[in-house]
Amino acid sequence: MWGTPGFRGLWVARSVSFLGDSIGLVALLLYVEGATGAALAVALLLLAGDFTPGLFGAFAGAIGDRFDLKKVMVTCDVLQGAMVVVMAVTLPPLPILLVLVAVRSLLAQVFQASSRSAVPALVKDADLERANSAIGAGTNGLEAIGPVVAAGLFLITDVRGILLIDAVTFFASAAILSRLPKMPRPQPSGLSLIKDAREGLGYIWRTKAIRVIGLGFFGVVACSGVDDVAMVFLGKDELHGSDSAAAILYAGVGIGLVVGFTLLSRYATRFRMPVLMLIGFAVGSAGNLFTGLAWAIWAALALQIIRGLGIAGIDVGINTHLQRVVPPHLLGRVFGNLYGAIGLAAGISYVFGGLLLQHTNARVTFVAAGIGGLVVTAATALAVRRSAAEEPEPQAQQ
Repeated sequence: MWGTPGFRGLWVARSVSFLGDSIGLVALLLYVEGATGAALAVALLLLAGDFTPGLFGAFAGAIGDRFDLKKVMVTCDVLQGAMVVVMAVTLPPLPILLVLVAVRSLLAQVFQASSRSAVPALVKDADLERANSAIGAGTNGLEAIGPVVAAGLFLITDVRGILLIDAVTFFASAAILSRLPKMPRPQPSGLSLIKDAREGLGYIWRTKAIRVIGLGFFGVVACSGVDDVAMVFLGKDELHGSDSAAAILYAGVGIGLVVGFTLLSRYATRFRMPVLMLIGFAVGSAGNLFTGLAWAIWAALALQIIRGLGIAGIDVGINTHLQRVVPPHLLGRVFGNLYGAIGLAAGISYVFGGLLLQHTNARVTFVAAGIGGLVVTAATALAVRRSAAEEPEPQAQQ
């Protein structure tokens, strides 16, 4: 796996851009919170980043299925870097900032669907668990230290400086991706982009085993996505921490992800992928529930690390399973639709969770998110068991 130059390049490129993205997100969250002091404003920022691109998930995936994957990824990275430069230079008022964040996130949606589709084209089928775990460890490893780096950068620069660093990581990623080897070109479907997108949606809805997984993933995120909104308020209000302390809390999930992906790179093959996904749902939801009961910054950080272990299981379980069972010519659309729907779920969570946060507090919000996620996990486990007999046969990859 590591002996494949193409996989190494994809791993490095995604890791670098994730580091910058993590730094930029923390900077924007703290900037909006400091400028407005309103939970709803923070929720709107996250909503623009997740909900808006979710509306176009079917089209995002179809682009990767129609065009050269390498060119799609390079173009998306260059355009994302340009959008971040615009944010850094102008620091626009909230309404314009939300539009810029939404446009950049649309590009990220296209990139993510294409990059997930590229993995089975670059590694052998037997290496998929290790490859997905390695990518997860790299991207989330650097993403984990992103909040810590952001906390340190706030001591020497401002939001503009941090956003410019974020932009540089996108341009660096594009340069690395431009050197990837050629990948199999998609066979033209002869259909319009709209019909291609519709075909991808139809495939998911017709295939019960995949539909059940998608609905369960959607439900868990709809319950738990609000933690991104509530974290800064838990750290600064309930736990009386500084900006730097609040930023470090965001590193907890990332640290857990790194540990989780590292373990899964060795032991993931011992699990059936849907089972690994369900374990991830349960652990992640329980992590949120108990974070709401944390009494100190360090305790909340530890519980978010545990939550990160669960998210690692979700990521490897779902991505590897889909890469094996979905026909290659539909893989981009399946990933685009799935993660587009997850963006919509996160947006729903930000809106309703943000309202709950505004009328209660961060502790209540975390506990409610955890309980909701555990209920969805139980329902999904039952549905997965019932649909197991209809699970599609794995498609032969490399």
